[in-house]
Amino acid sequence: MHFEILVEDQSGKHALDILVPKIIGDGHTFIVHQYKGIGHIPKNLKHGVDPRKRLLLNTLPRLLRGYGKTFATYPGGYNAAVIIVCDLDDRCLKVFREELNDILNGCDPKPETRFCIAIEESEAWYLGDIKAVKSAYPEAKDSVLNKYVNDSICGTWELLADAIYNGGSEALLSGGWQAVGREKSQWAVRISPYMDILNNKSPSFIYFKKRLLDFDSIDFEK
Repeated sequence: MHFEILVEDQSGKHALDILVPKIIGDGHTFIVHQYKGIGHIPKNLKHGVDPRKRLLLNTLPRLLRGYGKTFATYPGGYNAAVIIVCDLDDRCLKVFREELNDILNGCDPKPETRFCIAIEESEAWYLGDIKAVKSAYPEAKDSVLNKYVNDSICGTWELLADAIYNGGSEALLSGGWQAVGREKSQWAVRISPYMDILNNKSPSFIYFKKRLLDFDSIDFEK
């Protein structure tokens, strides 16, 4: 099985380059494609917007149509799937899933696709494994980590920053969003290697893992 995994930023790519092999093992292949932000679903799904902007949702209609056509050209089909990983942020989960499925249903042919949404942000996956956070950052503040409720809407990256960054989220944000992005990439590189995929408590991470493993039971030759 081959997975084409689309993520909204560099930190997501860093994390998944480490985590995906832990989940799928050596019998499958994957590529993680990073974008420059999540963007917005275009109103005109057929045309989208300028792909050079590299915003995930803006280019998603074009990407999924392209994958559908490409996978269909392989003789006998192609054992491949597209996995979209993005943050929920402040969206309504039900509405967001419906919008994503509308994009997929507009493809002919449709590629095998799964939408995996981190609730509220990808940092929820790190906080689903407090032991991994503490292994990467031994001085992390237990008083902050212990009050976290898995996959809660609470300002997830800010909470993690308050636990492990000198001066907390306020100090980090004072350096601008580029500084935040760089630090998030560091979190991905440092925490992901310690993460135990079998004991993560984040429901959205568990969902992501299950979606990857589900493909072992799909018969693509039917």
